[in-house]
Amino acid sequence: MEIRRDPITQSWVVAGHREPAETDACPFERPAIDKQQTILTSPGEGPWQVRVLPHPDPLYRIEGEPGRQPDGMYDRMGSMGAHEIVVETPDHNKRLSQLSDEEIDRVLTVWVSRIADLKKDLRLKYVSVFKNQGELAGEEWAHAHSEITGTIFVPRRIKYELRAAREWFKEKERCVFCDIVRQEEKKGKRIVDVQGDYYALCPYASRVPFEIWLLHRRHNHLFEQPKAGSDRRQLAALLGRVLRRLEKVAPAYHMVVHTAPSTRSKKGELAGYWKTLADDFHWHIEILPIVETKSKSYSIKETYFNAVLPEQAAEQLRGIDPN
Repeated sequence: MEIRRDPITQSWVVAGHREPAETDACPFERPAIDKQQTILTSPGEGPWQVRVLPHPDPLYRIEGEPGRQPDGMYDRMGSMGAHEIVVETPDHNKRLSQLSDEEIDRVLTVWVSRIADLKKDLRLKYVSVFKNQGELAGEEWAHAHSEITGTIFVPRRIKYELRAAREWFKEKERCVFCDIVRQEEKKGKRIVDVQGDYYALCPYASRVPFEIWLLHRRHNHLFEQPKAGSDRRQLAALLGRVLRRLEKVAPAYHMVVHTAPSTRSKKGELAGYWKTLADDFHWHIEILPIVETKSKSYSIKETYFNAVLPEQAAEQLRGIDPN
């Protein structure tokens, strides 16, 4: 496996062969899971509820150095990084949406812990938490799980957001995400649900039908460092309700936590670049449901077609009983 850089889009592509699983048995149930290396178990005492494992066939490996080198006019490097699996429940038949608020909060706590820990590695520039649920989303195993990757580059989508947020702050001295929350709160048309200071809304330029973002009303650029007074149990409750709503209109979804990149690295693309990062960026969670199997939104990556206006999507989702 190696990572290659596209000189036009500046995106990095992981290239190489991965071995598909050869067994239909779930690797996350006992006794199979007890035979695997464990990175983290929650809670610390008693039976486990959430367990973090190394990915059995990782895209990125923690050993070694990047070894970035030229290939003629191109750039490539080794697939150094981290790739972990978060097994969200020991119950094979439960989805994340079916867990209690306390159980979802436990999953969020594990995400926070792993992001913070991986960011201590100076080689890693970004830590992603994502979840693919359903066959259409490319789910690897049916057992409820999410994934965490630590990469030696910043993903292109995140770089776009960082640059836009920085430019907005440079011009207006305000966070664009805070402005979005304030406007959506005022208008109300695209708000799906609210729990405390956490908002679930359909973004103004939704890329796919029923796309939802979850944001905290108070500014914070780091998902892994909640500010004083933030109650993550409220986020857990909101996330559970949102997922239960979405599962009634979509068979699958992608979910990604967008947090700020690591600022520990003093080299490369982030060196001296995000001087206003703590003021201009705002963590959030993006959920992209997959409604149509042949959606143009997934075939034309940078130009999206959405057949459902976000105002209509939000109205429909508000009308769905999340219980």
